[in-house]
Amino acid sequence: MDLVLTVEEPAGADELRDLHRALSGEAELRGRVRLRQRPPAPGTLGPVVEAVEVALAPGGALTVLTGAVLVWLRHRRGTVKVKVTRGKDTVEVTAQRIRELDPVAVRDLTTEIVTALERKN
Repeated sequence: MDLVLTVEEPAGADELRDLHRALSGEAELRGRVRLRQRPPAPGTLGPVVEAVEVALAPGGALTVLTGAVLVWLRHRRGTVKVKVTRGKDTVEVTAQRIRELDPVAVRDLTTEIVTALERKN
């Protein structure tokens, strides 16, 4: 199962690099996380980061990924929004929404996201 994570601009590329580092630090995800980049526009330097891609094996890795994304979002300032896409299904989560949740609500949201992403694929 492959997932694509995107972050809305204006700080999207920087946030994606940070999210990539956070996810790569999870033992269950190590070696499965990479940045999706496109060539730079003419007259600019370096590739443009578009997304974080995660190749998940069957098992509990989707729960680990979802939990790691929620923890990462909880520490973001402003209105950072992450879109997690698997096939035709997309789930959006904002930092503001996560910061307001207690631990039980975060657990419930993790279950809800995992269920939504596993449902049709």
